[in-house]
Amino acid sequence: MSALTSVAPFNLRTFDLNLLKVFDEVMAERSLTKAAKRLALTQPAVSNALRRLREAWGDELLVRKGRTLQPSARALEIWPNVREALVSLQSALAPSVFDPATADNSFVLAMADATAAELLPGLVAVLAEEAPGVSLRVLPLTTRDPRKLLDEGQADLAIGHFPVALADLTARAQQGETVSFLHQRLFQGEYVCVMREGHPFASGPLSLNRYCSARHLLVSFSGHAFGFVDEALALQGRARRIVLTVNQFFTASKVVAHSDLLTVLPRHFIGVTGFSEQLVQRELPLEMPVVQVDSVWHHRQNGNSAHAWLRTKVMALAHKAFPA
Repeated sequence: MSALTSVAPFNLRTFDLNLLKVFDEVMAERSLTKAAKRLALTQPAVSNALRRLREAWGDELLVRKGRTLQPSARALEIWPNVREALVSLQSALAPSVFDPATADNSFVLAMADATAAELLPGLVAVLAEEAPGVSLRVLPLTTRDPRKLLDEGQADLAIGHFPVALADLTARAQQGETVSFLHQRLFQGEYVCVMREGHPFASGPLSLNRYCSARHLLVSFSGHAFGFVDEALALQGRARRIVLTVNQFFTASKVVAHSDLLTVLPRHFIGVTGFSEQLVQRELPLEMPVVQVDSVWHHRQNGNSAHAWLRTKVMALAHKAFPA
């Protein structure tokens, strides 16, 4: 039996609570060097703390794979509770007011490239003017349900169209259940059919028959070749042929500009592609709901003044870009 599986039962009275902060930083950074820098410790000190955690919890916790540390299932299970406890303690014992001018926070945002193209230029300008020490890291969305990303601390704020996830949160709240996530409506948009200039369907009515007869490119965050347009078509007993699936709107628009494929893009994104003059947009030949774009975050971040500042700035930029 290995040393990690023969440890004594965990005893909170003898456990060094300072190790929790180290665990949180290592999980967030996936790097001993980066965690040590954030904690103002030496790398050997962080390595020693991680060793003590492994012994106390009887688990490897993080294993090196290449240049990063890969968390174990046990580490991923523990981390959200540890992070929530640390945030609660910080708020209760030493509530702080976020000062953007002197802050050095690093935020992780998850969003699609179409949303990023619209919001990030303004957000970068805000950082340069108000918070020069603050940095951002943007993750691509690979799902229409960001709760796992937020729960595991992989992202601080998710921005996108999350109808199923938000409907589930609303239903749970109405049933009196405790909900771990909050959300805020940023803007609404609509999708349009996009094709190259000179496409055979670029002139004349775009009927449902013509639309279904075309070859299509689908933007799918999950990689599945079936999207909300296909759901709407299926309700009418129709289908389209998808010959290419990509996970970025920019890639889709570039491919469509140089082929006879049709795709569906957010209307607001076409103008920021840089080659909108090569594209023609047409109304979809079927009824589609308005696309609601929301920001979603874990409730443990709700009382964090730095996170509240970020949410306020994102909201202001969204309202400026998409006035009601």
